[in-house]
Amino acid sequence: MDDYQKEIADLETQVEQLVEAEGDAKTIAEFSMQLDILKAIYARTMDLYTRGQKDEGLRYGLRIQGYGDWTIDNVYAFVYERAVELEPNAHHAFVGGIKAADFALMLNP
Repeated sequence: MDDYQKEIADLETQVEQLVEAEGDAKTIAEFSMQLDILKAIYARTMDLYTRGQKDEGLRYGLRIQGYGDWTIDNVYAFVYERAVELEPNAHHAFVGGIKAADFALMLNP
């Protein structure tokens, strides 16, 4: 389990505990939205990272954009920063935008 998976698991536990304790609905909703976003970013990171293992062009694109070598941390930083730059929309549209974005295309010089 890497640090990102641990962060997601910890947040899932928090949400579950809040639901079981019948915690504040607004807090539960905010944590749940954050969880959806983190899961989407992590899934896209892992997809891109796996593709880049076999694609020198993607690795080169990451380096020339200033993110360094092809590591999960560097790919995550790239995906996270590009996701934040996506058009701000309602939560479901934002998560959908992350899932639909072509991060590999964003790396091509």
